[in-house]
Amino acid sequence: MNRVEHTDVGAYSLGLLDDDDRLAFEAHLSLCPSCRAELSELAGVASVLTGIGPVREEPPPPDYGQADVIDLLRRKKAEDRRSRRGTFVIGLAASVTLVAGGLAVGTQLGGGDAPPSVAAGHPTQHLGPAEQFYADGKPIMGVGADGVTGGLVLESKGWGTHAALKLSGVKGPLECELISVSKTGKQRIMTGWSVPPAGYGVPGSPDPLYMHGGSPWKLQDIDHFEVVTTSGKTLLTVRA
Repeated sequence: MNRVEHTDVGAYSLGLLDDDDRLAFEAHLSLCPSCRAELSELAGVASVLTGIGPVREEPPPPDYGQADVIDLLRRKKAEDRRSRRGTFVIGLAASVTLVAGGLAVGTQLGGGDAPPSVAAGHPTQHLGPAEQFYADGKPIMGVGADGVTGGLVLESKGWGTHAALKLSGVKGPLECELISVSKTGKQRIMTGWSVPPAGYGVPGSPDPLYMHGGSPWKLQDIDHFEVVTTSGKTLLTVRA
């Protein structure tokens, strides 16, 4: 009697075993609960290769159909069994089918549930690092001038203070800086940027600006923060 392996359950479910191997495996199957359970889980595998249609506009080659795919799999399994009794990977069926004329398997191998779909035109929104930090923190709102609004989320670091800024109501073009002011009156520029003519958080350009910045001073040593223009105008003040 031919040697039987548990890994033959995949080949058996696809009908790829020759007669001797099939009879030997069926005898083994009657005595092996784990193989019977796995065979039950793979019940949908055979149907995967049935009714497969092209996913491209051009048709698959006329001389390469389902029978050829099955024959190729059968010959591959026979070679594996002659050379070594290796593990038969069910994914081989999907791989060969995809190569054979651009076909695709539209069912899961373990059952009839369709894979989850992603709605076209609605990608998952990913926040930028500064916006994410601001959203996860507790903003300290500032006092603005000329309709400017905004706030900071602050975090103490070993090197000083990390800040995330949200700014709205700013019209460009402008060049701005976020400045930390110590309790002794010293100033340090934390970050700088340009405001385009469209601005941020204004009609026609409703999205606010989010920026990162860092100060070398500890949070307890900072009195307040300012958003200023390079011309010296203060747009926003946030008390630490």
